[in-house]
Amino acid sequence: MRTGPKVPPEEVQITAIRAQGAGGQNVNKVSNAVHLRFDIAASSLAKPIRERLLRLGDQRISKDGVVNIKAQEFRSLEKNRAEALRRLEELIASVAVLPPTRRPTRPSRGAVARRLDSKTRRASIKTGRGKVRVA
Repeated sequence: MRTGPKVPPEEVQITAIRAQGAGGQNVNKVSNAVHLRFDIAASSLAKPIRERLLRLGDQRISKDGVVNIKAQEFRSLEKNRAEALRRLEELIASVAVLPPTRRPTRPSRGAVARRLDSKTRRASIKTGRGKVRVA
């Protein structure tokens, strides 16, 4: 797992909500799911990381620049809270490290020759499939 910048707990808004789905009486009376909100623009993250997060095409990031994460996998509120924070840190870590810049390359002379040779061979096979003309 990648490690990125840590998020201060005071910048994260966590709300306990009722979980969806099956679970009988427990799911109807206990608020164990967690809804996490994190405002990117108001955070103390470094400016380049904030900009990359806002540009990220992730469905969890709203148009207003707020990350919304819902965790309801576990029956425990603490585990769901930890899972939501883990997902947020994973999202931030994904943009914290810049991908290496791509240096454009050209195919070698041998690779070009092999490609053209295979194209010529394939063309001659296809030419042989044509109608036979009798002179």
